[in-house]
Amino acid sequence: MALRQADIASWVDAYERAWRTAGTHTLGELFTPDATYLMAPFEEPHRGIDAIAELWDAERTGHDELFTLRYEVVAVEGDTGVVRCEVAYGAPNERLYRDIWIVRLGEDGRCVHFEEWPFSPEPSQ
Repeated sequence: MALRQADIASWVDAYERAWRTAGTHTLGELFTPDATYLMAPFEEPHRGIDAIAELWDAERTGHDELFTLRYEVVAVEGDTGVVRCEVAYGAPNERLYRDIWIVRLGEDGRCVHFEEWPFSPEPSQ
């Protein structure tokens, strides 16, 4: 499958909409049932929709948390896209991240592998 930048951008837009939606019922539209999701390059992957749902429930303060996401698709080759993101979270836990996302999509447009390379000016906890 030869992706275009627009394919990856559409997926990132859908990811943001899902993050802003209550619950995790939309994850099946984003990820294949056996997808892997890495929060950082050397962490163990979360495998499958149920594990990804647990991760999302643990990581976000709620679907209505304040944040802005700006991104640019910087590379696409074959079934994989690389995205440079800046995510700024608002009160009460103001945080800033600049990330690299590696997104591999399957034939149906759902993600089979997602990997974050997060960078923050604050020391990691």
